[in-house]
Formats: sequence, C-alpha cells, structure tokens
Amino acid sequence: MPVKVPANLPAVVELRTENIFVIDEHRASSQDIRPLKIAILNLMPLKLMAETDLLRLISNTPLQIELDLFLPEGHEWKNTPKEHLDEFYKSFHEIKQNNYDGLIITGAPVEMVGFEEVDYWNQLQDIFEWSKTHVTSTIYICWAALAGLYHNYGIPKHILKKKISGVFPHYVTDKNNPLLRGFDDKFYVPHSRHCEIRKDDVAKNPCLHIIAESEESGIYIVMARNGREIYITGHSEYSPYTLDYEYHRDLDKGLNPEIPKNYYLNDNPGNPPFVRWRSHANLLFSNWLNYFVYQETPFDIKDIK
Repeated sequence: MPVKVPANLPAVVELRTENIFVIDEHRASSQDIRPLKIAILNLMPLKLMAETDLLRLISNTPLQIELDLFLPEGHEWKNTPKEHLDEFYKSFHEIKQNNYDGLIITGAPVEMVGFEEVDYWNQLQDIFEWSKTHVTSTIYICWAALAGLYHNYGIPKHILKKKISGVFPHYVTDKNNPLLRGFDDKFYVPHSRHCEIRKDDVAKNPCLHIIAESEESGIYIVMARNGREIYITGHSEYSPYTLDYEYHRDLDKGLNPEIPKNYYLNDNPGNPPFVRWRSHANLLFSNWLNYFVYQETPFDIKDIK
C-alpha cells in the first residue's frame, strides 16, 4: 500500500532503500482515488524508529494511505528532535475534528507507573473515547493495549517479576478470524514489556475475544466491537534490530538485562538477529487494512460513527 507522506520525512529514505513502496504528496495528488486516512498516535520514545517500523508494514497493499502523525499536548518528548516533531506531528486538538479509517496507538515507556500517574493520561482517555466515534478500526500496541483495555473494560495490568523480551511462538485461537487469515498454526512475535494482562481477567468480559496467544508470553491479540478495537501486546512491527537496540541500551544503563530469548542466532548476542516474524507482521497489518478498515469504512469518511 503506497503511503502518502511528506517527501522529506526521514523514514521515506530508509524505506526506499528496503524496496518498500512509498509515494510523496506530489505524486499522490495526481491519483484519482480516495486514500484511506490513517492516524498514528506515536508514544514511543524514539519516534523516527517507530515511524519507520510502522510505515514499513502499512506500505504493502495496493491502496493509497494518507497519514497523520499526532501527539498529546504538554508532554516533553526528550528523545526526538523538536524540529522533527514541529514539522511532522500535529496535536490531538488539531486533528480531533477529523474522521479516520484507521488509528494506530503505539506503546510507551511508562509501564512501571500507574495509568493515572502518566502525565497525558487524561488526554489519552479523551483519545480513546474520541476513537469510538471517529475511527473505523483502532490498533492498540503493547502499553497502549494495556491502557486501552484498562480504560475501556477495567482489565488490570500486572507487573511481571522479570521483563518479557524476545521472540516467542504463538498460536491462533480463532482460525476463522479475518485478522489472522493466512497465518500458520505456529508463528513468531517479538515482545518487550514489564507487564501483562491475564487470561482469567479477559475471559470474564463477554465483550472481549482472545484470538491469538502464546504459552510463554501470554495473550497476544484481543479483539472487541467486531474488530473496531484490536489490542496487541507484542511488537510485530519491530525491525530486525529493535530488540538489539533495547538490549544494549539497558546494558549501557547497568540494568543487567537478560538476553532476548529466541532472538540472536544461537542465542548469542555476538551474532545477528534471526528474523522469523517479518512475514506474519506484514500479513497482520495487511489483513487489518483490508478486512477491518477498507472493507468496513464508509465511502464518505464523514459517515464514520
């Protein structure tokens, strides 16, 4: 899917070197089709890395996408140049009058504090509520999945004794769900988190449907409202070296992290990562865009309710 992005967005250069199809605003304006409007609420600390990881996956089907990047207001984002944020990001105030075919809300490095202690929590709750009437389908990733399930359904998060980090085998629990159409019986997903949601808590709520999980890393995908809300606890969008970056970052901080499991060749961090999740990551996002966004969204985007 060609993504309509500013020609000078740094992710464009990287994606083109990887043979990923992106088009700039000038070429997109000459195509006589209605693009899907997708918004990304990027709460990750390294925003350029997260932009590239997500654009890599939503650029792989035949429709055009028009992208908005946005942020809560008032928070100081320390790991991304202010010039980049000023040029490419909008505030929620600037976009909340819009409707979107799809919304992606990323994880954030605030797992170890209570939701109500996060300084943009009130704004995030407003965004969750706004999305229910302004977005056809929303994907919540990692911490955002925990936050969304807590806000929308009262599902508690539980802090783990040790961080889940690595690439784990998963199983489809609803083989008829279109989101997982084409998935193998066993597939792999990166995880990187200090918290979890528990199956017993989710199973008590008839509004929530677990469609994929892992014996080692727990629940992977929970769906609600017939796919208008999709909660993903892992990081299918991660590039081959994102876990490597996080591992060495924590080493440099003296945190003594465990080696990410099933990640490096022969579990040796001196070796390169052994990538085994890329194909299913692409399939996950293309299925979402096709079956839960493109097939469900009204022709007139103003009709989203």
